[in-house]
Amino acid sequence: MDVITIGESMVLFTPQSVGALRFSDTFHRTIGGAESNVAIALSRLGHQAGWMSRLGNDEFGIYIRNYIRGEGVDTSAVKFDCSSPTAVFFKETNPGKDPKIYYYRKHSAASALSPDDVDEAYLSKARFIHLTGITPALSASCKDTIYKVIELAQRNKQTLVFDPNVRLKLWSKEEASNVLFDIAMQCDIVMPGLSEGKLLTGEKTPEKIAGKLLQGNAKAVVIKLGESGAYYQTKEENGYVSGEKVTKVMDTVGAGDGFAAGFLSGLLRGWDYQKSVALGNKLGAYALTVTGDTEGYPYWSEINPDDSEEVVLR
Repeated sequence: MDVITIGESMVLFTPQSVGALRFSDTFHRTIGGAESNVAIALSRLGHQAGWMSRLGNDEFGIYIRNYIRGEGVDTSAVKFDCSSPTAVFFKETNPGKDPKIYYYRKHSAASALSPDDVDEAYLSKARFIHLTGITPALSASCKDTIYKVIELAQRNKQTLVFDPNVRLKLWSKEEASNVLFDIAMQCDIVMPGLSEGKLLTGEKTPEKIAGKLLQGNAKAVVIKLGESGAYYQTKEENGYVSGEKVTKVMDTVGAGDGFAAGFLSGLLRGWDYQKSVALGNKLGAYALTVTGDTEGYPYWSEINPDDSEEVVLR
């Protein structure tokens, strides 16, 4: 296994029309969830990805499991919960702007994740463990679960990758800052957006944010800068990598997850940080061209059509 990620996926309803949801009558159903987005994008690039979570033992839960499994992601560690429902959320779209998101996830099956749900034998199969700051925000047991995953990954000498993915609708700014900074200090690769880096560290520039995060266990820090690209820093090197030009932005949701998948794909291929960041920028740009979370993620053959590398789609 190349990458295992853990977190909540929900059924996503996107209106067929733009503007306020109160005027929307028909919706398109798909799924959304930062961690499963990364796993799906990696699978399309030819990597072996696994996703761990809890889902309600209901029609939406089955739909999510089947969708993610249908993308070639291993879902054997997913548990179904008979007492809690699968969460849903709605996306209010306004092309060219960040969409408004309405979550209905309180007391969801995924919020009941606990350390007992973590199978060390399964987790230890992966080279990289991908975490986001969304999961610890869902509940106290979810936070404990993430710390258990960190403990096991460190014991098994796996690379921990952390995207803070701050969601202030789920917890206070102060708690988010404290918990996510503590998690970041324990991970090997940290990938915040610029505003997230400011929240975690109190610093204002990419260079100073990265410098502070490198004081922990991190070997590399990547700061996502939107259309400007990204900045990366290690103890030996640093640099800015320009973003990809997108002529028409349809939806910004999923771009950061696409970046994470592209960056990890580069590392899995043995590329250096600069080239891996460039691939992350490219994947993020693909995500901006569609209205769904995962629909824009490309297959490897679309990124490099002349590449002779053999990719087995699972």
